[in-house]
Order: sequence, then C-alpha cells, then structure tokens
Amino acid sequence: MRRLLGFLILLGLLAAGAAWMISAPDTLPAGEFADDTGGDPARGQAVFTAAGCASCHHAPGSEDKLVLAGGQRFASDFGTFIAPNISQDPQQGIGTWSLHDFANALLRGVSPEGRHYYPAFPYTSYIRMQPQDVADLWSYIRTLPASDAPSQPHEVGFPFSLRRGLGLWKQLYLDPSWIMGTPGSEELKRGRYLVEALAHCGECHTPRDDFGGLQREAWLTGAPAPDGKGRIPALTPDELSWSAEDVAYYLETGFTPDYDSAGGHMVAVIDNFAQLPPEDRAAVAAYVKALPEGGGM
Repeated sequence: MRRLLGFLILLGLLAAGAAWMISAPDTLPAGEFADDTGGDPARGQAVFTAAGCASCHHAPGSEDKLVLAGGQRFASDFGTFIAPNISQDPQQGIGTWSLHDFANALLRGVSPEGRHYYPAFPYTSYIRMQPQDVADLWSYIRTLPASDAPSQPHEVGFPFSLRRGLGLWKQLYLDPSWIMGTPGSEELKRGRYLVEALAHCGECHTPRDDFGGLQREAWLTGAPAPDGKGRIPALTPDELSWSAEDVAYYLETGFTPDYDSAGGHMVAVIDNFAQLPPEDRAAVAAYVKALPEGGGM
C-alpha cells in the first residue's frame, strides 16, 4: 500500500507539473513587433472603429467615447467582466506599454506581466489580425487622451478566478485558422476579415459550449445573450432572409427591412460600421449571404 500511495502521489505531481507547463502563457517572439514607429495612425483609426474598441472601453455614460477609461460591465455564465482602462495613462492605463506588449494582448491574450486575459476580451478573434493592422491600431491608440480612472477587478469566482487555467482553455479554443474556407473574391476575403477578425461578430452570434468555447460547427447560428436576457439572432441564410443590400443598409442605418431598428449592443456596432466605407459594409453583407445554412463550414 505504501508503494502504491507513493506512486499515486508521484503521478499526481507529474500531472500537475505537466498541466503547469502546458498552461504557461504563449507569447510572441521578442523580435516581433519590436518597432514602435511602424504604424499609421490614420489607418489605425479605421481599424479602431471596425474592431469596436471604444464600444467596450469607454466609461459607462460618457459622451466622449475616445476616453478609454473602462468600467462597463459584461455579465456571463462565469461571472461579470469589467472592461479595463486602456487609455494612455501610465499608472492606470497602458501608457507604459510597448507595441510588443500590445500585440501580445491582442494576438495571444497575455498581459505584459505574463498573465492570461479572460476571453471576454475577444483575442480569440483578434488572433487573425494582420500585423500591420496591429501596428496601425497601436499608433492610433497612442494619440488618444489619458484617464486616471482605475480599472475594476472582474467579479469572477472560484475556479474561474484561477487565470492559469486559461492556458489550458487556450489549448482547446485559441485557433487562428479561418472559419470560412478560401474566399472566391476579394470582396468575400475582406468580409471574412471583418467578420471573423476585426468586428469579432462570432463572439456574440455563435453559441458556446459548457467551457465557454465557440462552437465553430454552429458558426453564426445565434446564441443566448450572455446576460441571460433574450437571444442573439442567427445570421445564416436559413434564419436571415435579408438581401445583401438589406444587410449593408442595416449596418449603415440600423434599420431593418421590416422597419424596425437595432437595439442593445447592436447600436454601438451600427455606430461603428456606419463610419466605415460602403465597400466594407458590402463585404460583410457578401460574407453573410455566402454562409451555409445551419452554420457548418
């Protein structure tokens, strides 16, 4: 019995050690994104708008949505996540970050201190961003005003409060591959990039499994609202009968073909898409109309 107990303890220690190693943060090589001067803030503004950065990170009720003070609350099955201050304040915000730090956050979900970010921050979509867009976005964000409002801690209980476990979660769900296969046109390619990367549409419109991972086989087939109130609609052709022109018009104005209007979080999404060029709205519409029924790709 003593030998068996010793063997089981050793086996448990080995398993714990392996899990610790596997769950370690996966960061970008030091040489990537080393040049902080390679971004274009004018292009970065368009990336900022398409990615919806201000929609989550401006302070609740603030009229100035370019002050990224954080504080908005996002309820989920795992707890309530509170958007942090990502302004240029050096103490409370990200004013001391480098481009490399910023890229690690966007593409790997890892903080400068080497901690995993919760995937309420949609790095599971941003991982598909083009490197130049990351640099341009960083260049633009550095031009925005600072706020000294402190970030609030997330309201997440045990065991989800153990961030190291997110390393195991990422092994299962952090996938840089595209959901839609090779697009047949440049318009579809742009639409795929907007939907699957920058605008992270799948984060809300795709159902999740019990561990919070996106069910890629049910891509954009709709999902329960994270706060438990209602359901986010499907975008697949079997559920959404709008024409491509209807989709593009909705993204510009918020009005549906049935003379209804956008509500909830879609209001902020519409505000963002309305600022993008018509070609981008048309590209998203083309992508939506190219989806298979039922969401399987």
